[in-house]
Amino acid sequence: MIGRELVKYGFEVTAVVPRRAGQKAVELLDGIRVFGFNPRNPFSALELFRAANAEIYHSQEPSFSTYLAQRAMPDRKHIITFRDTRNIHDWRIELLHPSLNFKQVIFNFLYEDNFLVHRAVRKADRCFGASHMLIPKAKNKYKLTNDPEFLPSPIPFLEKVNKSETPVVCFVGRLDRRKRPEIFFDLAEYFPQVKFETVGAGRNSKWEKKLISRYEKIPNLNIRGFIDQFSGNELAELFSRCWVLVNTSARESLPTTFIEAAGHGCAILSSNNPGGFSSMFGYHVTDGDYVKGLQSLLAKNNWLEKGKNAMQYTHKIFSTKVSIEKHIQAYSEVL
Repeated sequence: MIGRELVKYGFEVTAVVPRRAGQKAVELLDGIRVFGFNPRNPFSALELFRAANAEIYHSQEPSFSTYLAQRAMPDRKHIITFRDTRNIHDWRIELLHPSLNFKQVIFNFLYEDNFLVHRAVRKADRCFGASHMLIPKAKNKYKLTNDPEFLPSPIPFLEKVNKSETPVVCFVGRLDRRKRPEIFFDLAEYFPQVKFETVGAGRNSKWEKKLISRYEKIPNLNIRGFIDQFSGNELAELFSRCWVLVNTSARESLPTTFIEAAGHGCAILSSNNPGGFSSMFGYHVTDGDYVKGLQSLLAKNNWLEKGKNAMQYTHKIFSTKVSIEKHIQAYSEVL
């Protein structure tokens, strides 16, 4: 999203990312030149960072690639946005609820949290946080002398919201263990008068299939699968109709789905409360009782006022134009 919008402003943008299955070594996506390196050989990214020949290297969450970019181009500017800063407690949750398997979590930890990554963070020219809650967390984790600055992500919103006349709640996220979608599906059984919409796919296909087979016959539950939000407005239109976004994850920072849903007038129901987002714009589940939370939001249309406040806040802070102009200002200052 950031790269695509920067291209519209006339910036030359290159992305250097681990190559996924079916991805070519070099691709063009929305005007962004995308270099893919072999994740089994991360040092192969060194040449790609040199080929990018950028004035600014912007890491969206620090990783070993942050270190490699600094090593490849030490005379250029390097900045970081913290998006999902994880401490030991967070990594323990990842191990208890692996998206794929235990091995994948260990690999992620080694790639994202080794001492070279910590050193690269401290060497960066500027550091930012995608949410206010991450600022003290990142400062403490990486032993930074200054607070990272808040830099909101650009989120597109529909100009007009059309809410359903009957209650609709949604779950948008990966169908993985850490996201605990079974809690959402159990809600669908408890509230037969409410329409439940699920968007997302899992990384562990066996676990996902077993999960879906258990719940797919619930009549008021629609499991849509993955939606590519860059190929149309299907996801935005779903948020536009929904009353409540339900987030059941074992842990979160500030999920993009919170902002997307809030920007379309949805109240938030979650046990995660990043920066007070859920308690201000919905219902913060503190005792594991999602049933009580949803009942509270649906009662007397409490969700409606929460959703209106959420929409006003997110449009002011996270709208695409506001965010991209803040990014451009940060780039100008660092140069």
